[in-house]
Amino acid sequence: MSTPPLSARHAAVDLLDQILGQERLMSELMGGNAWAAMTPAERAAAQRLAADVLRGMERADRVLKPFLKKAPPLRVLNVLRLATVELCAGGAAHGVVNEAVNIVARGRRTAGMKGLVNAVLRKVVAHGPTEWDKLRVPRMPGWLRDPLVEAWGREAVMAIEAVQFAGAPLDLTPRGDAAVLAAKVGGLVLPTGSVRVTGAGQVSAMPGYDAGEWWVQDAAAAMPVRLLGDVTGLSVLDMCAAPGGKTLQLAAGGARVTALDLSEPRMARVAENLARTGLSADLLVGDGLEIDGQYDAIVLDAPCSATGTIRRHPDLPHAKSGDGIDGLIALQGQMLEHALTLLKPGGRLVYCTCSLIPDEGECQVEAALERGGVEVLPVDLPGIEPMWISPEGGLRLRPDYWAETGGMDGFYMAVLRKVG
Repeated sequence: MSTPPLSARHAAVDLLDQILGQERLMSELMGGNAWAAMTPAERAAAQRLAADVLRGMERADRVLKPFLKKAPPLRVLNVLRLATVELCAGGAAHGVVNEAVNIVARGRRTAGMKGLVNAVLRKVVAHGPTEWDKLRVPRMPGWLRDPLVEAWGREAVMAIEAVQFAGAPLDLTPRGDAAVLAAKVGGLVLPTGSVRVTGAGQVSAMPGYDAGEWWVQDAAAAMPVRLLGDVTGLSVLDMCAAPGGKTLQLAAGGARVTALDLSEPRMARVAENLARTGLSADLLVGDGLEIDGQYDAIVLDAPCSATGTIRRHPDLPHAKSGDGIDGLIALQGQMLEHALTLLKPGGRLVYCTCSLIPDEGECQVEAALERGGVEVLPVDLPGIEPMWISPEGGLRLRPDYWAETGGMDGFYMAVLRKVG
């Protein structure tokens, strides 16, 4: 018997249950027969709905609180949260409320609460939208917010939270002329050469996707490879390569690329992206600490807390608690030290992390400089503001930069040259 397809709202609630109840990442959850039976558009809608709830959950809970005598079971609460976010964004009350009641009614353990859901949401319809706009921008959890306030200050963190709450537009890295691609997809060319699209919808249906004319890559994530400059003919190692954006950039730039990643399933995505774009690279599945060889250039996008990507991945603060960051910091130092041994004399290495935590960025490069044998090369990239350059010479990007056009992922990057 085939599994009936889920509606986008039902699938979104399933995602929320697992992210908030089991501390799982959304990227791990997009599988199974029920998901396979959905259309790409429905799957995209489910992800968008779940992300909207995660971004606005603090507000949704505050709107709901006066109408709940006690907290309902998590699944019922997630149904209420989803409906509240939709209603407060102007969703049609009849459809939103009816489907919320139906989702609860279908569950053996929740069916008895469909009357509660209906009653609460009728009150949200009447009062929620007005209250929603009075509430503060949702805040990051304390385990992350506190160290970021210490690093960047309270005003900067509030600006970051505002961008995260607004969500992220779609950024594309073009294979060819950025202006031509922007005209084709209705996008904006950013100062660093990425193309930004607002309200893009289903990615695989966009012009140029099947022809491999571009790939999805946040503007900040595209900058590390651009910092290397001309890579034509160079042997380049892309460590921690998945999902492959930097590998594609290097291959498109004419480099002889070796792409390495520890995860075989993630490396399969790199292979898919290479096939779609008609680019080539040597793919290796393995541990970055065990690889050998000598390379003209290396891109080390080190494993990190990913705290700079919350505007795109609002599940991260809910699926993580900060407990593993010390281990990641130690691993980053080991990988950077080993990567430098793989670099030919005079070769260049880009160290980068999509983290907002200085211990995962600036501090790693400072430690490498103290060990000796390397120097930091000046940042040379169009569109970079002088204030973005950190004291040791790296480039510190934050989500609130370019806020007026949608912000960017939080990133740190520096180009190191091996002396001798």
